[in-house]
Amino acid sequence: MQIRTMTETDIPAGMRLKDIAGWNQTEADWRIFLNAGRNGCFVAEVDGIVRGTAATIVYGGRFAWVGMVLVDPEYRGQGIGTTLLNKCIEYLDSIRVPCIKLDATPLGKPIYEKLGFTSEYELERWTLKRRKDDLPDRRQMDPDESMPAPLLERVLQADREAFGADRSAILRAVDRARPHFTDSVWNMGRIEGYAFGRRGSFADHLGPWIAMDEGTGQRILDRFLAQSSRGIVLTDCSKANPFIRRIVQARGFEYSRPLARMFRGRNEYPGRPELVCAILGPEFG
Repeated sequence: MQIRTMTETDIPAGMRLKDIAGWNQTEADWRIFLNAGRNGCFVAEVDGIVRGTAATIVYGGRFAWVGMVLVDPEYRGQGIGTTLLNKCIEYLDSIRVPCIKLDATPLGKPIYEKLGFTSEYELERWTLKRRKDDLPDRRQMDPDESMPAPLLERVLQADREAFGADRSAILRAVDRARPHFTDSVWNMGRIEGYAFGRRGSFADHLGPWIAMDEGTGQRILDRFLAQSSRGIVLTDCSKANPFIRRIVQARGFEYSRPLARMFRGRNEYPGRPELVCAILGPEFG
């Protein structure tokens, strides 16, 4: 097994592993990691073929994220995933990142605990499946509609408080790809909620989705569903939020799986998880 940094030419191999796992990411998601810092993205090769991946993003020096940890099913149990994770940790420690975070599946959680990660709070994936007749009319949509730049700047500023660090570069990339999903709710010049969305390989993904109150959360979700033309919609909700379950259940979402937000190091910038209806995604935080 050889561990090396990931390059653009490795994206098809990453997509192959992603497809095997049934994940929703696209090539654009891989490029976000590589553009953010390719020195922190790694692949594991066996006999010259990529059999595992792991990627990192550093958020403003406050903490880093580990995502896209994938291992070819035929090569699991050989230490590839753990070796890749240790490589990520070694790299992030070398650049003195004080805290490392990730979102773990139940299968991965014991592995992360052995590497020094501690649970912070719980997440839940919720899935909505719509019939073709229930989808909004695409002819009434404006896929190029975008948020005015000054308004987007204020949303990105608010996100620093909710998330705990600056991730504006990633959110700008998400907004450029699907500007009609970017939304915000205001009252007397004060932001009460906002959301971004992505078009994945098989589903539209809502997140981050932030709301000060239940009414704002409902309004944002309804507007997202009116803009989404996909039969499947995914969102990864924070259990720290007091009202999110009621909102998604009322609109027909079904519970899919649990996730655990975990950290290693000094978690000095936890953000505002009680305001988070849904995260950007397990790969990005």
